[in-house]
Amino acid sequence: MEVKINREIREYTESIFFGLSLRQFIFSICACVVAVILYFILKPYCGIETLSWVCILGAAPFAALGFIKYNGMTAEKFVAAWIKSMILTPKRLTFKPINLYYEDLKNIENRKVKKERKNKNKEDSQSIENIK
Repeated sequence: MEVKINREIREYTESIFFGLSLRQFIFSICACVVAVILYFILKPYCGIETLSWVCILGAAPFAALGFIKYNGMTAEKFVAAWIKSMILTPKRLTFKPINLYYEDLKNIENRKVKKERKNKNKEDSQSIENIK
């Protein structure tokens, strides 16, 4: 007898109904309910082929919510993260390169200039004292 064990324990999902997890089963039922409602509402207005496509397109988002995972997040967690990052806290990211070599050279030059100014100020103060 073989027992199937997932390599990653976090990927384990317990099958409850028809080999589906509870989440997948609930969203599958929702998709079926939406398809049936659309069928009965639109039956007097559309042909059977158009109606079948409308039912499929109406049920697809609910079915996808139950089965799709993106970066380990369920659909509603992904939508919440997307809304937070794109709408609530949007940030424009700009690339500003920094040349560390240039910055170091600029700092060295600034130190040299400050040192020269100090030396010049000392010389000026000494020359003023000599004049007095």
